[in-house]
Amino acid sequence: MNTLDITDTAAGVPVRDSVTPLSGSETDRPAPTWHRARVLASAPHGRGYHLLRLEAPSIARTCRAGQFVMLTAARDGDTGPVLPRPMAVYSRNPEAGTLDIVLGVVGDGTRRLASFRPGERMLVVGPLGQGFRIAPRTRRVLLVGRGIGTCSLTTVAQECAGTEVEIVAVASGRSADRVVGADVYRAAGVTRLHEVTDDTGSSDVTRLRAMLTADLDQAPPQQILTCGSERLARLCEELGQRWASDVQVSLEAHMACGLGYCHGCATGTRSGPEESPLICADGPVFRLTRPDTDR
Repeated sequence: MNTLDITDTAAGVPVRDSVTPLSGSETDRPAPTWHRARVLASAPHGRGYHLLRLEAPSIARTCRAGQFVMLTAARDGDTGPVLPRPMAVYSRNPEAGTLDIVLGVVGDGTRRLASFRPGERMLVVGPLGQGFRIAPRTRRVLLVGRGIGTCSLTTVAQECAGTEVEIVAVASGRSADRVVGADVYRAAGVTRLHEVTDDTGSSDVTRLRAMLTADLDQAPPQQILTCGSERLARLCEELGQRWASDVQVSLEAHMACGLGYCHGCATGTRSGPEESPLICADGPVFRLTRPDTDR
């Protein structure tokens, strides 16, 4: 889970200051486990990204859409980076017991993770956090992701495959080789997939708003899920108000533990007199602007 695209700015209040935790408790979630996971595949994935396939059966079996794992970049006896990195689960195969992780290679830690080769073992802890909530009455979901943030959304399409829930997906990136998620969406049977990019102008918020309203005004989604961009999150907020849709956003943050022990990833939004919600424990998925709605 990398930080938001640094070129992406939005006027007004930051998204993380407009969120509330989803209802429910941590007892509703699968208990996290740890694995000395065997690396099955390690290869570049588009421009600036890297894919890891890990053998972690208990996590692959229990992980829910929008949850994440902590990956430790240090090998045994290594003097390199030791703090784990939070990474969204890009796809999972419960039958094979595998997880796919797509990470942006941006620093020492992610470069070290990308250097793992098939056959090596990596310490993995998960599944962690509050994932997305798909309400029982939902029949259409709009997924809106940008860059590496789309990795938080792809498992939603996997979970909805073969159900009555239709997925409409937007995968945004600076260029076609920086668009993430299209492979997972297609494999999950998503046919209404919009790949939009900066270099063609199709990712422009005004154009995207016009396209989505023309496409969905007559049969809008009951839920909108988003990650990866302040501008797109605000667009989703606007569309949620237009369509009376529930809007959920996955926030991205650097974390030291991923379990809520270090309290280093607070949202900055106070939920009471003591502390702001934590992105790792109360999120990473939150409700955006509609705290009175629990559909």
